[in-house]
Amino acid sequence: MAADAIVLGAGIVGVSTALQLARRGKSVVLIDRKEPGLETSYGNAGLIQREGVVPYGFPQQFGMILRYALNNRIDAHYHWKAIPSVTSFLAKYWWHSNLTRHQLIARAYAPLIEHSISTHNELIEEAGAEALIAKNGWTEVFRTRAKHDSEIREADRLKREYGVAFKELSAADIAEQEPNLSTDFVGGLKWEDPWSVKDPLALTKAYVALFEKLGGRVMKGDAKTLSQTKTGWRVVVADGTVEAKDVVVALGPWSDTVTKPLGYNFLVGVKRGYHMHYAAKGNAKLNGWTMDAERGYFLAPMNQGIRLTTGAEFARRDAPKTPVQLERAEAVARSIFPLAERLDQEPWMGARPCTPDMMPVIGKAPRHEGLWFAFGHAHHGLTLGPVTGQIIAEAITGEKTLIDISAYRPERFGA
Repeated sequence: MAADAIVLGAGIVGVSTALQLARRGKSVVLIDRKEPGLETSYGNAGLIQREGVVPYGFPQQFGMILRYALNNRIDAHYHWKAIPSVTSFLAKYWWHSNLTRHQLIARAYAPLIEHSISTHNELIEEAGAEALIAKNGWTEVFRTRAKHDSEIREADRLKREYGVAFKELSAADIAEQEPNLSTDFVGGLKWEDPWSVKDPLALTKAYVALFEKLGGRVMKGDAKTLSQTKTGWRVVVADGTVEAKDVVVALGPWSDTVTKPLGYNFLVGVKRGYHMHYAAKGNAKLNGWTMDAERGYFLAPMNQGIRLTTGAEFARRDAPKTPVQLERAEAVARSIFPLAERLDQEPWMGARPCTPDMMPVIGKAPRHEGLWFAFGHAHHGLTLGPVTGQIIAEAITGEKTLIDISAYRPERFGA
């Protein structure tokens, strides 16, 4: 079977890339070992984070690092056995998170974020997926005045420098907005620009349906079978092979299974995360996406129930689940909102692919014709799927890219 392009990986980044290529008239085959949207893209907090211009950095304060070292928090957890294998990544992650370097990274990262809503909106409208979207932002709630004041100062800075919109909330405002939330919070911050997704898997499937409507094909196959031909690339699928001039690696935390055999050694770590859905007791209702800022967990009112998500777990990608953060978060969450029974048989776990400089790898491979990379989006895979897909599609088709993508080039890691 022949095509113009193959996209490896059917998470939100791969699906969006395949769709953006199909929108430009290309024949595209999207290949994954599973059905689209069932890995990392499935389990996020469901936010298109227009406010997220500053990527999540590694703590710089010695006292905070010591607190994390105790390994008893909700927002971060680590496996002792994994430390030797992740030390190099964490050291470089810490180095890039220095205040000066972090601010420079944010300026390079912001153009991607700035187009997150607009590029999603185009696809949402074309896919007829408006019912899956809420357009009323999300809220951080604060337990202490010190945390409240520092976050408001930072929000003011982001508003001045990047134009993001927010609203400061008093305790009374929170009570009006979320009457079933406890009175533990002194105030809050509502980010007004972001959109929320009521069912991330359903949104991915809506984009897949649009892709197929445009002539795209979805096939099951093993990305590790990728091989170069005289005219392009070949991948083995369930009922044969697919060949194309261009191939895009959008395999998230599994991208190394393709890049390493081709001689590219990217330093990509994983931040694993967990979620569980809950019913609400009685007539209680959570009206909006809410983060307990000092504890580091999220409550999101999704179609499947109230989704509780945890922070980052530093572990080997394929190590067994250890949902201790979820247990800690659930205990705290039940004290601020009347959660009822668990709705899932077991906790969900996914792995976010993270680079040490907190920016994704987007662009053409330096040593192979027709090979393209689109991975490493960390916490913002859902947010950045469509804009990543658009700029990769533009680069492949020879168009002027929506933004300058040089900051995300693979060569920055010596690839």
